[in-house]
Amino acid sequence: MPCTLLDLATARVMPWKNGGGETLELAIAPAGAGLEDFAWRISSARVGAAGPFSTFAGVDRSLALLSGAGLRLQRGDGGVEELHAGGAVAAFAGEEAITAELVDGPVGDLNLMTRRGAWRHRLAPLRLHGRQDVENDAEVMLLWCQAGASIECRLANGEKRLLEIGQGLLLESLPGPLALHAQQPALLYLAWLWRETNGS
Repeated sequence: MPCTLLDLATARVMPWKNGGGETLELAIAPAGAGLEDFAWRISSARVGAAGPFSTFAGVDRSLALLSGAGLRLQRGDGGVEELHAGGAVAAFAGEEAITAELVDGPVGDLNLMTRRGAWRHRLAPLRLHGRQDVENDAEVMLLWCQAGASIECRLANGEKRLLEIGQGLLLESLPGPLALHAQQPALLYLAWLWRETNGS
């Protein structure tokens, strides 16, 4: 499907790879792939306790916080990174040893993973009030409504879609400008996924 609505309320619940919690799988490619052979994967985890991240060799990851007071990441190089809902995105290799600590109670996150050498990606927050045009030059693009008002999306082909909080729009092979509009302040996350060409 070139345009797919994703919703936390209907996502498939799966155990974490390391068994430490649950993940809502929003999208995966190719369809039916598992945790060892996916090309890319988009999910949302419920983090209720401190602990180590699962290891994903050969995978690049980006993590954003959707809800909760905050998540503190103890990075493999000794650095510490703190994530807050609607804030900056943490990007890291799936091999990196990372331990997460809750700032104050459980959190929900958005997790994007791509197979290194086959795909690459970028995940970024966008605060929206009124209209803003966004360019889509990627093979796959995700728009995720994280907080605030609902968001109207007009696709390059003229189709309109409405996103509520906790919903996303997955665009596959639909390049071109997107017109986003929110009548009240809204926050969304945008992700672009590009297929790597051979030899790059």
